[in-house]
Amino acid sequence: MKIFQCLLIVLFFSTALQGQSKEQITAAKAPIILMFDAMRAGDSSMLRAAFHKDIILQTIIEKEGEEPIVRTSEGPENFLQAVGTPHDEVYDERIHAYEVNINGPLATIWTPYTFYLGEKLSHCGVNAFQLVETADGWKITHIIDTRSKEGCTEEKREPAVIINELLDNWHKAAANADADAFFGSMTEDGIYLGTDATERWLRDELRSWAAAAFERETAWDFKPSKRELYFSADGNTVWFEELLDTWMGTCRGSGVLTLTNDGWKIRHYDLAIMVPNEKVEAFKEIMKQP
Repeated sequence: MKIFQCLLIVLFFSTALQGQSKEQITAAKAPIILMFDAMRAGDSSMLRAAFHKDIILQTIIEKEGEEPIVRTSEGPENFLQAVGTPHDEVYDERIHAYEVNINGPLATIWTPYTFYLGEKLSHCGVNAFQLVETADGWKITHIIDTRSKEGCTEEKREPAVIINELLDNWHKAAANADADAFFGSMTEDGIYLGTDATERWLRDELRSWAAAAFERETAWDFKPSKRELYFSADGNTVWFEELLDTWMGTCRGSGVLTLTNDGWKIRHYDLAIMVPNEKVEAFKEIMKQP
């Protein structure tokens, strides 16, 4: 009888899990992806949006020769504060796979991961997520993870992926008025060229000039698109160009990054306003005005 009952249980869950569609899996994974994007961006508001109001956070602590201990956080506030407080290194949790099981409004997702502080490997382990489907979409209700510094696989990412992520986060840092992240992405001798002919700054000169802007909620919000990267033969220098959606209209940014001991850094950036050819004569007349 017990064997028959077990077979029924296995059959029930197998049938239920086979019914999960690609759309359901994508929707259930969305708050987890949002969580890791928020951690990389240092955005606590984005992170909170991934969580259910009653979320529980737990970590399994393992010490050699001792029984594992389950440590439970008192709500998510400390985690949210840690993510949202400006920090030098990006909290970069890289997920290797998603094992998704869904039944009705309940989802369980298992994600092996490697965690990096910037480009430095910190630890690795597995996350086990519980999620519930609400009127506002899927929300994370419970996370329990393991953490280890042993046996971690160093994930090798293509330089182009790292650079695109760095530049995207650099623009986001200006949009979030995160001065440490913005200027920390530049070399000490980095140069920024603005749209005005007088606007040529070294990094720390720009930081002084823009101090008031970074005291606002948003310093400036430039949204990049159509970026192209060009690598030097030795792979240690990259030239790039990108289009930007700005309050001035469409602009073009271009610049140079170099590989340093602290990872890729922006050494030169040139911001230019795009003037269509058919409007150049009118532009020249405007420039003649006192």
